[in-house]
Amino acid sequence: MRELRVLILSPTVFPDVTGNAVTAERWRRSLVQRGVSVQVLGFNHFGAADFLKVIDTFKPDVIHAHHVSRSGVFLLDSRIASRCTHIPFVVSPAGTDISDDFRSSGEHGEQVIQACARASVIVTQGSWTADRIAEFLPDFRNRIFHVPKTFCWFGNSIFDLREVAGWKAEDLVFFLPAGIRPVKGNLECLLAFETIHTLRPQVRVVFAGPPLDPHYAARFNETIKGAGDFARWVSTIPPEAMRSAYRTSDVVLNTSFSEGLSNALLEAVAAGKPILASDIAGNRWPVLGAGADLPAGLLFDVFDRDDFTGKALELVDNEDLRMRLGQGGFKRASSWPTPEEEAEGLMRAYEEAIRRYAGK
Repeated sequence: MRELRVLILSPTVFPDVTGNAVTAERWRRSLVQRGVSVQVLGFNHFGAADFLKVIDTFKPDVIHAHHVSRSGVFLLDSRIASRCTHIPFVVSPAGTDISDDFRSSGEHGEQVIQACARASVIVTQGSWTADRIAEFLPDFRNRIFHVPKTFCWFGNSIFDLREVAGWKAEDLVFFLPAGIRPVKGNLECLLAFETIHTLRPQVRVVFAGPPLDPHYAARFNETIKGAGDFARWVSTIPPEAMRSAYRTSDVVLNTSFSEGLSNALLEAVAAGKPILASDIAGNRWPVLGAGADLPAGLLFDVFDRDDFTGKALELVDNEDLRMRLGQGGFKRASSWPTPEEEAEGLMRAYEEAIRRYAGK
């Protein structure tokens, strides 16, 4: 029997270092280990003609578009749609999809709905994601297929944040791993840390991520250049060194205005580091858990800088709290699904898509 052939389309792929690229690479590696033939394409680097050449040579059994409003909409191109009508289609929404694009009016919102309508299966990786889709796209409720999300480490290379920044061992380091764009709140976080550093001079903050929005990144770069020694921006940390980067931080930040289920938060919990994250739907489960779970961090009101500052100072001043939150998260992560189990869920989703498509 011929092996399953899956084409994953993502806005970015390795060697780009973004959340979408990390997700696509994790899926690729774990699916390949289970005997699936996988090709991953970053649509930012391909046109329709290039994509169709891959279709002709790779001959996928399933196309999986990760990020509906970008990858999924790309497949609505008339040249692609007409040539791929025989291939089952799976979509998996990203954070901006479920926060903004399902609600958007006009042509873009209609395209998102069309992409979901074209899909036989909509893969979700968080309960909030599934609820959101069912709320805004109730006609597609029966297409939702939940696959529990996990994390993986891509290597054990050394990346000491203090050493890279030139800071001392006694400095207390906050770490925000996120591409530089408005939804991530990087600039707002930096401005808040000007106050925090004034109140607690031992505090430092590292921002790590590529410039994804040119205008916002230019403002961020100009601001951090004038911020002094307490803040650093590292545009790229190699994926194989992320585990080391987490371990050499004291607190991991997420200051996003919207999220699906952040890879960075899952990695921070798994690394045993306390979290300070915005109180938004996508962040609550990784930070607080469910039921009897021990919390892994604190949540702050994303629209209240004083609340952010107060929670940050609480973590700075209370080493015991930082330890308890880090240990609570690390214990919880030990019971999460493995990448192999995540891949098994994806395979079931693909098989379901094939079955539904054949039954049309």
